[in-house]
Amino acid sequence: MSGAAAAVNPDPFRASVVGPGRHWGLILTFAILTALLGVAVLVWPGATLLVIAVLFAVQIFISGIYYLVAAFSDDDASGGGRVLLGLLGALALLAGVLALRHPLQTLAVLAIIIGAWWLVSGVLQVVAAFRPGVPGRGWTFVGGVISIAAGIVVLSSPGISLVFLTWMLGLWLLIEGVVLVFVAFSTRKAEKKVEQGAA
Repeated sequence: MSGAAAAVNPDPFRASVVGPGRHWGLILTFAILTALLGVAVLVWPGATLLVIAVLFAVQIFISGIYYLVAAFSDDDASGGGRVLLGLLGALALLAGVLALRHPLQTLAVLAIIIGAWWLVSGVLQVVAAFRPGVPGRGWTFVGGVISIAAGIVVLSSPGISLVFLTWMLGLWLLIEGVVLVFVAFSTRKAEKKVEQGAA
């Protein structure tokens, strides 16, 4: 298919996600949902292991969907950014499945899944922050460092208690949500600059 034909008849799936996927409102929605889940965990001090597993899995599934949509809407010429986001989305969905497959699994197993997810997602966020032209790259870097630190703390605490894990999960979700709010508004600011430049 020639370039002209491709321009007239683009991939319908890609066309359906590029607009919304690149919009700062998607990031803001994801940020608010993440922060609300964090608040729910923090104000529910008597949460059981089942509740923690379900809330964690919900957040991870939302993350996976968000990152996969973002991967399809990233126009990085090298494709590196899209691969990075796609990998993050796939890992998120896998972690969500693992957390939900046996919701009554031991606390140690749940802690390992949570800690590993935080560590891997944090590293990928830090790598993404160094990509040129990324809006809110400073906030993305901060979010990645916080995620890495949380993952290390959880993975290095073999005798972790449910109370400690609950507080760690709630605080991480809340901080991640707040950081993503700043990323969303940085993206909005970048979009306005592009629109003004085009005008």
